[in-house]
Amino acid sequence: MTPPTRIPFPVVDEVSRHCLQEEEPETVHIEVHLPGRLDAARLRKAFAEALHRHPRILMREAPGGRYRRRYEWELTAEPDVEVVTFPEPGPNSLRDARTRALVEAPPLSLSPPIRLEVVEGAGPAEGSEATDMVGLHPPFKGRGELRDQPPPARTRNTTVLFLTINHTALDGPACLRILATAAEIYGGKDNSPAPAPTRAPDTPEQPEAPSNWSRPARVAQGTPENSPGNGLLVTELPLPHRPKGSPYTVNDQLMVTTALTIAHWNREHGAHPRPLRITMPVDDRPRDTTMPIGNGTRLVEVPFSPDELKRTDDDMPAFLRRTAQRTRALKSLTRPQLGHGASLLTAPVTPVTWRAALTRGLRRAAAPWTSTTLLSNIGRIPYPLDFGEEAGRAHAVWFSAPARMPRGLTVTTASTAGRLHLALRWSRALLSHGDGTHLRDLFEHYLHTTEVAP
Repeated sequence: MTPPTRIPFPVVDEVSRHCLQEEEPETVHIEVHLPGRLDAARLRKAFAEALHRHPRILMREAPGGRYRRRYEWELTAEPDVEVVTFPEPGPNSLRDARTRALVEAPPLSLSPPIRLEVVEGAGPAEGSEATDMVGLHPPFKGRGELRDQPPPARTRNTTVLFLTINHTALDGPACLRILATAAEIYGGKDNSPAPAPTRAPDTPEQPEAPSNWSRPARVAQGTPENSPGNGLLVTELPLPHRPKGSPYTVNDQLMVTTALTIAHWNREHGAHPRPLRITMPVDDRPRDTTMPIGNGTRLVEVPFSPDELKRTDDDMPAFLRRTAQRTRALKSLTRPQLGHGASLLTAPVTPVTWRAALTRGLRRAAAPWTSTTLLSNIGRIPYPLDFGEEAGRAHAVWFSAPARMPRGLTVTTASTAGRLHLALRWSRALLSHGDGTHLRDLFEHYLHTTEVAP
């Protein structure tokens, strides 16, 4: 019998594996809302076929000795577990599925390290599907409705897909590619990615920016909760208007919005002004079936000085242009996913357990220099996610990224059907559900202020 193929952990996977914590699991949650129902047997068959079309996802952590030099992934011919489950419908099934996505990471020891829960009949009885907050206890319900327009009507035939990913092994865009393949197999509809927006090539300027050597601001502590783990808020907002020919993108508007939101929050909580640094994942992978499966994004940090965050409405066009120059320049740089230091730290010259201890120690020591927050903008969902006539096409897709301390807050955005889908996720050691609601309100306000004339 041929032994299974083994692949050494890439740098991102190893660093994440070293720093796992039971209190705040490293999960990515993807939530896809469909207007109709899915057939259980047909979906299981389609998803199993999608896994085989992208065999790199069929992996588990290989066992190894104490003094091994590497962690390794072991590729399997078949899944070790049933990936697709249909929880019993109930009045809180939507909230409970979100909670599981935050607190229960798929184990690395079983292939594949993902799970797909199908929540059926998630209708109006659970409140607005697009504005709910979850955690380890019932969600805070105050000020939870959309103000700009009421949520679209939902029927009891709706279905919500919850894809939960162990982030040590995989990222959100890779697993969305798997789901798009499953949708195409299930519904027989073309789920090819839409072409990426074309922009005129340019040589990015090297803009003035605050130094990355100064300690960045932290998100000020709100009202922490006694229970460990993450809290989550998801909401649906209008896409920000951007005049035709603007020198900035929606991503730049979201970056400015995030910076102004945190600056406002910190002022309210009496924090001393400090530069902000916002981590931004950059993903250069193709979106078609050749997309490499795994953790494929590289991280860059976008800086903001305290002075430029004390803006007026007249300053906004210039602020957006400066931010666009910074993001373009950072995206154009060629560098390892986590920087050169991480590559040296994971070189297999000592036993992996020694490197794990060193990595955790350095992480604690570097905590004050960790970026303020992470903004992960998936952008326009590139796939229709069309499951055929009965289930229909996705009308809302949310992602959320882990929010461990010392950042303690992540902002994840995506757009579907002309709407912006925002997820705020936070560490309970830093913020409460009421704090999340206030941050959502601030984000909505500042997003509107970026809608300026050129």
